[in-house]
Formats: sequence, C-alpha cells, structure tokens
Amino acid sequence: MERVCVIGAGSSGIASCQVLHARGIPFDCFEKGSGVGGNWRYGNDNEMSSAYESLHINTSRPMMEYATYPMPDEYPDFPNHRQIAAYFDAYVDHFGFRDRIAFNTEVTNVESAPDGGWDVTLRDGRTERYGAVLVANGHHWDPRYPEPPFPGEFHGEAVHAHHYRTPAGYEGKNVLVLGFGNSAMDIAVETSRVANMTFLAVRRGFHVIPKYLGGKPLDQLSNPVTRRLPFMWTSGLYARAVAKGWGNPEDYGLPKPDHKIGQAHPTVSSDILTRIGHGDITVKPNVERLEGDRVRFVDGSVEQVDRIVWCTGYKITFPFLDDHLVPTRDNEVRLYRRVVHPDLPGLYFIGLIQPLGAIMPIAEAQSEWIADVIEGNAGLPSPESMHASIDKDARKLRKRYVASKRHTIQVDFFEYMREVRRERRRRAPAHAATG
Repeated sequence: MERVCVIGAGSSGIASCQVLHARGIPFDCFEKGSGVGGNWRYGNDNEMSSAYESLHINTSRPMMEYATYPMPDEYPDFPNHRQIAAYFDAYVDHFGFRDRIAFNTEVTNVESAPDGGWDVTLRDGRTERYGAVLVANGHHWDPRYPEPPFPGEFHGEAVHAHHYRTPAGYEGKNVLVLGFGNSAMDIAVETSRVANMTFLAVRRGFHVIPKYLGGKPLDQLSNPVTRRLPFMWTSGLYARAVAKGWGNPEDYGLPKPDHKIGQAHPTVSSDILTRIGHGDITVKPNVERLEGDRVRFVDGSVEQVDRIVWCTGYKITFPFLDDHLVPTRDNEVRLYRRVVHPDLPGLYFIGLIQPLGAIMPIAEAQSEWIADVIEGNAGLPSPESMHASIDKDARKLRKRYVASKRHTIQVDFFEYMREVRRERRRRAPAHAATG
C-alpha cells in the first residue's frame, strides 16, 4: 500500500495518525513545531497557536473527546488549554505513533506527481512521494483583519486576537475589542477586569449562549430524539430556554440579533453579560474611523482608546498548495463533504470544518472514512456527482446561516456525523482513491 502524508499534528492531524496507525496504513506526519496539539498548545513554537493564557474549551468534555480515547474523569466540564494539550500528548503516547511524527519539519510544497500520487517537499529540500495527502494544518492561525481597513490612523497599539496572550499591559487603559465571537468575549471579559474601560464594538447582533443551563453544560441537553428534529424546532426550543434563563441580548444594550439561534456559530460566554451589567464593558456599534488616540463609531460617538484587539476571524490558507490548485478566496473551499477534492484524487482535508459542536470527534470520523477509501472499502461518487453535491450543500448553507466568511465551513455536528457514516457505507465503484 502506498504511503500517506499527514500535514500537521494538531487535534485533527493526530486523529488521522491514530486511524492510519490502527489500520496498518503506512504514513508520515510532518509538524512544523516541536510538539503535538496545534492551536491548543499555548505558545506553540510553530507560531500558529491562537491560545491565550486563560483559554478554556467552549464545548464540554464529553462532546469534545475522541471516541477511542476519553478524557480523564477528573477533568472539569470545560478543561483549560494545558489540560487539553496534556490530553493530546497522552493520546499520541497511548496509541504509540509519536515516532511517526517528524517534528520541526515544515511542508513547503505539495503538488500532483506526473505519474500519479503526490510529491511533498519539505523545508530542508527533500521531496517524498505519497499515494495520498491528508491536510490538517488548521484554520485558526492566519489572522484576518478588518476588510476593508477602517479609514484613518490609530496611534496606540493594535493587535489581532491571534497575538493576544494575557491582559498584562492593559491595566488602566481604554481598550477596544472589535468582534463578537468567542475570542472577543473572552478577551473583552478579561481586559475589563484590569482596564479603565473596555469598549466592545459589535457590528451586528448575535445571541449569547451560556455554558450552563439548569446546572448542566448546555451542549449536553440534547438527546437522540432532539438531535434528529428539524432545525426550526430545535432553534425555538433553545431560544426559549436561553431567554428564560438569561434574557435577550438587547436587555443588556446589545443589538437585537437578526437571525435565530443556530443560524450563526454560537457565541458562548457565561461572563460577558454580567460584565456589561457591571458597567465594566461598554457596548458600541461598528467603528467608522480611527482618529489618532480616538475612535469614532457609526453612531457618531467618539472615545479615547489606548489599545485595540481585532477579533475579526481567520483566513483559510494552505501555504504549501498553489492557490490555483485549491483556491480559498473568501474562505470558500470546494470540497465534497468538506473533505474530498473532487478533481484531485488522493488529496483530502481533515478538520477543515466549523461545527456547532467540537471538531475532534468529526476529525476522527473523517479520518476513518478516508482510511476506508484508501483501503478500497468505501467508494466515492464521480467528480460530477461530487460537484453537484457541493453546489447543493452551498445552497443549504446560504439558506441556513448568516452570510459571512465566518460561516463558509459551518455544519451541524450530529447531522454531519450522520453524513460521514453514510459515506462509509458507500460501496459503488469510484475513481482510484489515492490516484
């Protein structure tokens, strides 16, 4: 059997390694840094981690853990990044494939070989031939700044959330946090505890989801029945439960959401509303202009600001793939079931997905599916059928989710896992899996 290349030893890459190792499929994994864990390794020397000192998971422990290796029982409901990184190390050592990971080894180029397969070139100049390549380099490491940039100039210090680590240096300052995702909530809450004032600039209304409801992690309230209900039903159920326990966002001075719960990636925070209620965070609309040490907002108000944190998301990029080969403009990547490139046999993408739930079990399931394909135990549709399915999924996504670059790879966890299980049962003949 031809060798497989896995690019990246983050949470998705090591899931692929575990599956390939268990199946006896020969593989090499290349990791730019010196350890596993990717985004969850705080201060990762591959410079691709966006973890900050206070980071905890937003999906609860049972929802995030790998099916083949549960997290320790003594872990809390929402472990911190150090516990998650230790879990990934233990996962690799438990299954015994650490020696298959080449650390401090960067992949610089991946291109199709003339006679089939893929040529993978490393930073040291070596080129290796593989039958298949599993891309698992993550999608939360290449910062996206406001597009287009706000007019004017800012004379203070501005950083992207990717580079934020601790609130040190924010003491006594006026801080502006722009964005309403999970990182924005955490950073706004954290800086508000030391800053003179934290301004939270919100460009549109979003729902705020607590981590707990009725004493249980919110993501554990579903059951096998509700997991199969239509979205419009479950959305209403969650909306009523959240409103009953926490009220509505506009009750706290936030903009009224223009969408239902579940039509955007959830913003999870049990602290942000309290900090706003305490007066330590002032909600502002979008920025209109930067004016030296001041910021003008679209409502005409002006505030003196010392530091800005742009929580404006990330770009999907593959530095080792020619952009003409796999375009990523506006974070759009045409992949069948978010994994298979219909026109490039043997090129697969693991964990390139933004679920309403955790990525790790999905990456594990994707890896099992692709291992089936590599072994010839599962087939793929024709390229034409895959393109048609991609177009259909794109229409469903536009109908379901808020239109933004944040939601181009969005899926519902349980529905997507059912799709992957169906793909693993596909036995129809297909083009060669590894090219």
